[in-house]
Amino acid sequence: MTEQRAAVDAAGLRKTYGATAALDGLDLRVPAGTVHGLLGPNGAGKTTCVRVLATLARPDAGRAAVAGHDVVRAPELVRTRIGLVGQYAAVDEVLTGRQNLVMFGRLHHLGARRARRRADELLERFRLADAADRPAGKYSGGMRRRLDLAAGMILAPAVLFLDEPTTGLDPRSRIEVWDAVRALAGGGTTVVLTTQYLEEADRLADAVSVIDRGRVIAEGSPDRLKSRLGGDHLRIVVEDPGALGAAAAIAARVSGAEPEVDADALTVGAPVPDRVAALTGAVRALDEAGVRVADIGVRRPTLDEVFLHLTGGPAAQQDEPAHDDEEVSA
Repeated sequence: MTEQRAAVDAAGLRKTYGATAALDGLDLRVPAGTVHGLLGPNGAGKTTCVRVLATLARPDAGRAAVAGHDVVRAPELVRTRIGLVGQYAAVDEVLTGRQNLVMFGRLHHLGARRARRRADELLERFRLADAADRPAGKYSGGMRRRLDLAAGMILAPAVLFLDEPTTGLDPRSRIEVWDAVRALAGGGTTVVLTTQYLEEADRLADAVSVIDRGRVIAEGSPDRLKSRLGGDHLRIVVEDPGALGAAAAIAARVSGAEPEVDADALTVGAPVPDRVAALTGAVRALDEAGVRVADIGVRRPTLDEVFLHLTGGPAAQQDEPAHDDEEVSA
């Protein structure tokens, strides 16, 4: 089988700021037409990685190609093939949605007629046509973020970089943005996103790279990363503390593993190879033993648990600060 073409292909990227190594031999490969999530604790290197790939910072060592062009040797060509949407909205709130997109088109050297036509195409694509002539300042958070995504798509980029695309949005607006990102990927755009919401990576990403101290320490699909913690887990919550022993014995029998017992929480847990068989077997055995349960279920590890397991800390609220002195002019 032929290996899928890479939209992003980086190896051994290094970048230091003073005595701080923001990137320390980072490797990253993103197949074309996929959504790839970058996760990591504060200062892990996520933002620096995106800045290097988007030609906003030069690597000190290593190589990287985006959309087939080297980020150091051909940065101008890279910029014609990418879009970049930052953490904060870049649209002008006084201008209408249509005026914003026409302005971005003109800034990207499109002729006036082509800029208007492209604006209309994107307003339809991002479900903003009905609000096209309203000032962007009157848009909801989700609408404003979708307008931001549309602005990033002015030149129909092969690769779109999204930095914290739903930070500060309410749940409904977040879902609107997720739908827009899925549509972009479905249309063939490669999306690379950094996010502080592990649920976001779980829902959107075909694959995830966990970055810590400037290196990729784990990567794979969300399901594959979760499987590193042992797959499915049976969890039993009993009503009577005196029933913990019986529940633990049943959990051991259906799972074939040593259960974990939390006497304070009145819970028994154990990894199980077959979620359906384990759950039905446990329910039947508990009923036959007369053990009353407050709750029972089988769940899979979350990306939060994987993240904690791999990095020893929670996901960051922010990444490393920008370094304006390292900007590369567009």
